[in-house]
Amino acid sequence: MKLSIVIPIYNEEKTLEQIVKQVSNVKIPGVIMEIILVNDASTDKTASILLQIKKKNPAVVISTHEINQGKGAAVRTGFSKAKGDYIVIQDADMEYDPQFFKILLKPILEGKAKVVYGTRLKSISKKHGSMSTGRFLLHFFGNRGLSLVTSILYGQWITDMETCYKIFPRSFLKTVSLKGKGFNFEPEITLKLIKAGYKIVELPITTNPRGSGEGKKLHTVRDGIQALFTLIRYKFSD
Repeated sequence: MKLSIVIPIYNEEKTLEQIVKQVSNVKIPGVIMEIILVNDASTDKTASILLQIKKKNPAVVISTHEINQGKGAAVRTGFSKAKGDYIVIQDADMEYDPQFFKILLKPILEGKAKVVYGTRLKSISKKHGSMSTGRFLLHFFGNRGLSLVTSILYGQWITDMETCYKIFPRSFLKTVSLKGKGFNFEPEITLKLIKAGYKIVELPITTNPRGSGEGKKLHTVRDGIQALFTLIRYKFSD
């Protein structure tokens, strides 16, 4: 099986080389991986770092947006370059550990699932520290709420609709038109997978979350409202 790993990037000069190295170090028997990096018009040193990465690993696929378009648009560009049987999204900020690919791919390789999500929300991680109050709790319960709305509207229980780790067959992309440019991409792909008849299997993962001061780009209230609107709108349309 070939797995396409799509990494959307916007101003991640501090972590970009490290996350590519971590992904490259993941070895799974029977799985060939391709790495697709999409630079969403970063204004820091991301572009020059990508050139160095390409020199070290010519097989890496790199695509660049001339104008910043949002995470969803960057992910969709990555999808258009993918050649794998399956696709997974990997954030560049080191929150998610790609070693979890081994766990998440297991039911797919065993023929027991076609779509697998890594859920962070079975419980609050002990790592969060000071983030366990204020902004983190707002994000935690906001995601819980959006996941509950998804479950009610679309008839399939989901605990972590906004997780980065979504593994699904590339063939799915031939059957739908994804339009989200920002973080509204998260609910859109989830609900369209459900509407297409896929059963989403969730497996627990842990993460190393960062705050806005460390470069976190998700705006909990604004993006949460947009996600809710997306869930409701697509319930009654394609």
